[in-house]
Amino acid sequence: MKIIITGGAGFVGARLAKELLQRGTLNLRGQAAERITHIVLADRVAARTDLTNDPRISCEVGDLFDQLQSGSENLLARHADAAAIFHMAAAVSGECEANFDLGMRSNYATTHALLESCRALKTQPTVFFASSIAVFGTTAHHAFPHEIVDTTLPTPQTSYGIQKLIGEQLMADYARKGFIRARTARLATVSVRAGQPNGAASGFFSGMIREPLNGIRCTIPVKLDVVHSLSSPAKTVEHIIACMEANDEAWGPLTALNLPAVPTTVGEMADTLRRVAGDPVHALLDWKIDPAVERIVSGWPTRMGSPRAQALGMKPNASFEEIVRSHIAENHPDFKV
Repeated sequence: MKIIITGGAGFVGARLAKELLQRGTLNLRGQAAERITHIVLADRVAARTDLTNDPRISCEVGDLFDQLQSGSENLLARHADAAAIFHMAAAVSGECEANFDLGMRSNYATTHALLESCRALKTQPTVFFASSIAVFGTTAHHAFPHEIVDTTLPTPQTSYGIQKLIGEQLMADYARKGFIRARTARLATVSVRAGQPNGAASGFFSGMIREPLNGIRCTIPVKLDVVHSLSSPAKTVEHIIACMEANDEAWGPLTALNLPAVPTTVGEMADTLRRVAGDPVHALLDWKIDPAVERIVSGWPTRMGSPRAQALGMKPNASFEEIVRSHIAENHPDFKV
């Protein structure tokens, strides 16, 4: 089986590729397990050498929108035998709010180009689209219910959320028309992301754990009582693969589902860091409200329900403490907790 991962050099995309390589097979849409022979990582930069050293990996380097524009020679045409496509590439929330054109090109136009390329293939590949809980937003005229579930009305309040919602609807329509088989899921904020900070407004949900553990100060831009739902990198990848392995009947409607996540407050996150890593690490946290970030985050959902995903056997992390301990075990093996 050949698989394409867009955004394959990114944090989640690369982790997804690594997990697929380790598994070696995929039960695509509930069918018999098939050996993974080739994974194509499409991104603006090449993937890490720990991936590219595997002979099953190849890289397509360049702007994804441009790679999808060359007709019979475009990215998908060159890999027309790909059975599964994980569309993880996107500009992140803060970038999209600061640069409208970037978001529309990266998140709307590129997704549309990808789906049009799938349509031209006439092979009906199975496509996973990474949507976001940012499709939900609250306003003075539309308050959140206590818990956001799969069927809650999306009312995004950011350009990023709008672009992700458009992607959800495109996926559903292209699947309805028989051009693809669709798997669309709304990812919660992934924490703790290792590596360098990105331009996401949610980046501090990782930074406030990652940076202090690296001996670096971190400024938290929102109040301690902000509630947000989080998922570890490992759980997120596990759930993405589960979406692709669900059979059509079990998956149900073509609309997006919410992936499981654990709700926590920013204050509880800071307390967890103190409890697990100690006072000196916790002391590297600072608080300074950033009105722009606070405005974006305050419009996002807090508590996420995921009945469809849980019916498919997916479960959230047990606690935020589990997330922190997993991050330390993976990235700071010599750290005494």
